[in-house]
Amino acid sequence: MSANIAQGTGYKPQTRTISITSGKGGVGKTTVVCNMATWLARMGHNVLVLDGDLGMANVDIMFGTRCQYSIKDLLLGSKRIEEVIHQIDQRIWLIPGGNGFHELQSLSEREKRVLLDQLSSLKQHFDYMLIDTAPGIDNNVMYFNISAQEIYVVVTPDPSSFTDAYALIKVLHTYYKEKRFSIIANQVRDEAEGLAVFQRLSDVSQKFLYISLDYIGSLPSDVGVRRATKNQQLFVKSMPETPAAQSIKKMAEKIATSQNLGQVKGGIQFFWEQLMGVA
Repeated sequence: MSANIAQGTGYKPQTRTISITSGKGGVGKTTVVCNMATWLARMGHNVLVLDGDLGMANVDIMFGTRCQYSIKDLLLGSKRIEEVIHQIDQRIWLIPGGNGFHELQSLSEREKRVLLDQLSSLKQHFDYMLIDTAPGIDNNVMYFNISAQEIYVVVTPDPSSFTDAYALIKVLHTYYKEKRFSIIANQVRDEAEGLAVFQRLSDVSQKFLYISLDYIGSLPSDVGVRRATKNQQLFVKSMPETPAAQSIKKMAEKIATSQNLGQVKGGIQFFWEQLMGVA
């Protein structure tokens, strides 16, 4: 890896940190993350992907690679950031998730500070950091979500996905005071069904939590997308003209042109400090 990955030079705009999360597994969250990162990179943005699933990490597999080290080695202090971060292509880098590492906040204060000193070298080098969280509402999922600037919730038309997505939003709002959530409707028949899924979730959240949700877009499901995912291929590369790939393109463009109004959280350094619980 070239030295300038860890040693940014000159001023760069603040990195946007976005957690992409879900209330349950099987909603296509990792597929969204990897294809979204690929299209943002195609638009000329530098993207850092963090696999935040510390129990069953698989982002590296979706990118068609196998990483020797992971965030687990970084958090345990056995490897440096330069050894853990993996360059996927010209504009995408990955910090792979670990397996069976379930408690971020078990590190000592000294270990946290040493870790942050390493991670701070990544500050403002990337345009985006996309965090692929584990599904559900356990502590690690909460830490990743509340540490990011923006929270994107992936939901499908499946009733259990809807229920679990609402539960996730409720916990983040009630116990962590999060007020802004963006929704991606996945595995829908068409845009109309995606909007209907969003509207239903938005109505319930507004009625019972008094918060409004933002709509990022929807991702239609078809046989080609399912085949590409099963074969661990990125459909924006293997099938760029399909409706699914065009939907990812549309969402990436919307994200890139949005101003994220009202956001008060900081960038990538703030994310790491919040995640590690360092004041």
